[in-house]
Amino acid sequence: MFQVLVAYRSTGLGVFGAVMRFAGMPLEKIALFMNSSRVTGSNQFRQAVKLTFEKGMLAPYRVVTSASLVAWFMQYSVMGLAFQAFDHALSKGLGVEPVWYGEELMKPCTDEPSNDRDASYRAKVALKIVAAPILAGSLESVVANRAEVERYFGPRKFAAIESKLAWNPVARLFAPSFVPNAVRNVIMCNVSFVVTPITYKLWYPQEKKSQASLFYYGMGVNFLGNAVAITQQALWGRALDYAAVRGGQKINYSDVIRSSIDKDGYRAFFSTAKWTSRILMNAPVQGSLPWFYNNILPIGEESVVNTAAMLLSSGGERREHIDRVVSCSEK
Repeated sequence: MFQVLVAYRSTGLGVFGAVMRFAGMPLEKIALFMNSSRVTGSNQFRQAVKLTFEKGMLAPYRVVTSASLVAWFMQYSVMGLAFQAFDHALSKGLGVEPVWYGEELMKPCTDEPSNDRDASYRAKVALKIVAAPILAGSLESVVANRAEVERYFGPRKFAAIESKLAWNPVARLFAPSFVPNAVRNVIMCNVSFVVTPITYKLWYPQEKKSQASLFYYGMGVNFLGNAVAITQQALWGRALDYAAVRGGQKINYSDVIRSSIDKDGYRAFFSTAKWTSRILMNAPVQGSLPWFYNNILPIGEESVVNTAAMLLSSGGERREHIDRVVSCSEK
């Protein structure tokens, strides 16, 4: 039944992510402008807000197409599906336990037999928790980056830029500025599915563990994760501006970084305003993801498993009946 649970969890994450991202689209546009070369100097947050709403209060929603809705759903469902699949596959291959999930987070860590494992076992666990987010985050970017680039430029401008790219179909699937997008997603996948549950399980005071504390703890870890991820978000936006100015040519990340620092210093890739805008966009969905994944999704798991078992059981009974009928007719 593991496949059924993975499908259920992934679908739930996809719906949750799509709804939350659509609702927070103005915050996303502010963050996208904030982490681009179009915002510079002082009063950066004010500049980003002005750019976001210069064509009306509903302007942020006009860049959302069906491709974005599908990509949002796929982004979070694939992230959940990919991490679970990679985590369990690597755990099975290496002979270690999967990352803690659901009610396991609320149990004292002293009850876990893995505390007495040797150095070899711990090395395998470390290898797995490094590899799984890299694989899952990269796959997430394959699904999401193209739609994010479209939302950044708007459908018409992106189509014009893309028409100038002499890229093959595979490269078009990845879309411009894929690398920083993937690195950012790997960072946030680590935050949601590795760092938050493991540190909460091991170090959060046992007497204070609850659904509420996991929610706020996940938000806090998300704030810290975004302090790192914001550098890649800024590189992503500036790399897209680089491609747009140069007619969609291949991005030279060294040139992007060098020219950005020459113009704005370290603030090109990190500032309080950039971090704040990223948190406003990302925290409502990504920060609450560990709570939703570990506390809300498990509520419906028993019903889903029972329904699947019933359907499979009834299907098996029908198959046996058909086999008996065929057998009698042959006799």
